[in-house]
Amino acid sequence: MWRSIQWRASLIAFFLALSILFLVPTLIDPLPKWWTKVMPSEKIHLGLDLRGGMHLLLEVETQKAVDSALDKYASDIKGTLTKKDIPFHQAERTSEGKISILLPDSKANDRFSQIRSDQYSNLKVASFGQKEEKFQYLLEMSSAEARSIEESAIRQGLETIRNRIDQFGVSEPVIAPQGENQILVQLPGIKDPQRAIELIGRTALLEFKLVDDENSLEEALKGNIPPGDEILYQKVIDKDTGVVTRRPFLLKRRALMTGDVLTDARMRIKSDFNEPYVSLDFDARGARLFDQITAENVKKRLAIVLDNNVYSAPVIQERISGGKAQITGSFTHEEAADLSIVLRAGALPAPVRIIQNVTVGPTLGQDSIDKGIRAAIIGSILVVVFMAVYYGLSGLIADWALVLNIIYLMGALSSMRATLTLPGIAGIILAIGMAVDSNVLMFERIREELRLGKTVRAAVDAGYDKALFTIIDSHVTTLITAVVLFQFGTGPIKGFAVTLSLGVMINLFSALIGTKVIFDWINFRKQLKTLSI
Repeated sequence: MWRSIQWRASLIAFFLALSILFLVPTLIDPLPKWWTKVMPSEKIHLGLDLRGGMHLLLEVETQKAVDSALDKYASDIKGTLTKKDIPFHQAERTSEGKISILLPDSKANDRFSQIRSDQYSNLKVASFGQKEEKFQYLLEMSSAEARSIEESAIRQGLETIRNRIDQFGVSEPVIAPQGENQILVQLPGIKDPQRAIELIGRTALLEFKLVDDENSLEEALKGNIPPGDEILYQKVIDKDTGVVTRRPFLLKRRALMTGDVLTDARMRIKSDFNEPYVSLDFDARGARLFDQITAENVKKRLAIVLDNNVYSAPVIQERISGGKAQITGSFTHEEAADLSIVLRAGALPAPVRIIQNVTVGPTLGQDSIDKGIRAAIIGSILVVVFMAVYYGLSGLIADWALVLNIIYLMGALSSMRATLTLPGIAGIILAIGMAVDSNVLMFERIREELRLGKTVRAAVDAGYDKALFTIIDSHVTTLITAVVLFQFGTGPIKGFAVTLSLGVMINLFSALIGTKVIFDWINFRKQLKTLSI
């Protein structure tokens, strides 16, 4: 008997010490340096509803990723036809999501047919027709490949947004997929919501395109845009007046190079003018491409385009072989820093659209914390007083189990690096009620056994044994509910499910072992004739 008491008491003390160890970072701030090196240093994180911040729900426009893949196929087919000297009238993506290939004669058709089966077998022929001597193909992706591209766009978008936010410096963000094509972003403690939205939502597609100086910009602005060209604009800010104007450029539509060859992008300051700019470093392939582009286009203007906005269009004075470039413009320090972040993190594979934007102020968050803590304290005090008055000494033993339950629960939350939300506090309060409920069941059973004339020790043992299966049954059904809520719930619902499930499991331990060991110890030290219950 004594050995069993020692073993259970040691187990209680071990978990109590472990919980307090994990709670120290939450209770003491700042921690000594030596503590962070050898001891747990993670504190309980506060959710968005408690700390304040931003809640965004983004929708990934996955069809744009499929369209982009079709554009690349069309561009690749066009390049292959040109390289192999196969004449063609058309090779481009249609608005219906197909690739239209128009060939002038049967000889070109025969050669393309062979190339299609060898190099583009993953593209199906949606339709094929012949009119006069011309042959037209409509090629399309398989539904499996299109779905794969859409799923990849969501995964890549998730990682890109996570990289941007990490570099932006937001602590404890929540970034997770939701539904089929949505991404949930929660940014606790964010001070500049609009800047964060611009950083997250920017596609950041970087392209290098030649300026078409051979054709008239004025004619193009009147609607006479040459084939293969496009008009894009540069935002120009007057330093004296702050007036923003848009300067048009006539550019070649085909991008000579894109941002996928970047290895680094950093904000730098021009020492002579104290103006910020963004310095770009290319990988080996990008360095070769940039060297080739600048060598072939000396004295021509090369536009640096980001998300269809021209940032600069310098004249290539000479061949550039160092694998570096610069983006200059009328940047503020923040704009240059944010631009370097999105370029380092990479372009989003598809645009994202904000479908929900909720900002929680820090004052509201602190108010929620205060009210939640107040509710927990008041609820706990009322329960403690009720148990002590109604059940006497046994009620005080139940209160001891309640204190154990709360310490264990908070320690577990800290060790799991869980995020505490307002519904999570509600889960803690519910767990407190369940802890008392378990003891009430056992105490009422003990009362029944005492009325039958059993000794205190026999009544306590019988009361615990008979209440055991009822307690386990109620806790298991509650735990199943909590697991279902966690699996299918989102955000705050998950917070409630985490604290509730932890509370249920801890309560089984504290109610069945934490109180029973005290009754056993009392009975071992002194044979009680009566029990205050």
